[in-house]
Amino acid sequence: MPKAARPGASPPRARLVAKTGGSRRRSALPLPERVEGIFRRFAAANPEPKGELDYHSPFTLLIAVVLSAQATDAGVNKATRALFRAASTPRQMLALGESGVQGYIKTIGLYRNKAKNVIALSQKLLDEHGGEVPHDRVALEALPGVGRKTANVVLNTAFGEPTLAVDTHVFRVAHRLQLAGGKTPLEVEMGLLKVIPEKFMRHAHHWLILHGRYICQARRPRCDVCIVSDLCHSADKWFEGPPPRVASQQGKAQA
Repeated sequence: MPKAARPGASPPRARLVAKTGGSRRRSALPLPERVEGIFRRFAAANPEPKGELDYHSPFTLLIAVVLSAQATDAGVNKATRALFRAASTPRQMLALGESGVQGYIKTIGLYRNKAKNVIALSQKLLDEHGGEVPHDRVALEALPGVGRKTANVVLNTAFGEPTLAVDTHVFRVAHRLQLAGGKTPLEVEMGLLKVIPEKFMRHAHHWLILHGRYICQARRPRCDVCIVSDLCHSADKWFEGPPPRVASQQGKAQA
């Protein structure tokens, strides 16, 4: 006998596989048209997407992104609020010293190594770039603690470059929406750059991250409020009740 539901309990979420019929079936659109549709809806729902790290200059953005590795944006923002009041330039950061930086960021994971990188990259910015964050991928990736993903975020957010940083959210969404495959972030990044129309590239990074963080979540994607559900080819869909009407979801993409 099935177990009775608790009074007032929400109905169980029904898993949806790709073989189901009606509007829950896979989109028959070719990939270019499907990608165009996905990003057109993202753009309509959130025309000017923003990242969630707090910063007020290219330097503070760079530091915030370096600190965000294996940490939440909220946790980083809580630590950098005081840090950036004390030091918002490479010279001021050096004046704090490694132990001083540690004192501000000790609530963030790997804070000792991150403080070491913050001091080292601040010194390198002063020695080689006049204290300015370089607008160049090779120079950015040469800074301590800065890899391709961090460089992409800085180039996109601080300098408006059409780069695409692949974090865990973007990696997951790219596979679920079947926009790009690959076993590594670089493979996924290259795949996305091939299929996303140029007109959407400026904001594609943020749309995909926000969609993965708040809608296309890892354990239970919120397909019932997803504005691109009918364009999604994933077999890992979940709904409570009938699938959403796309027209009614235009303002809820990143709710």
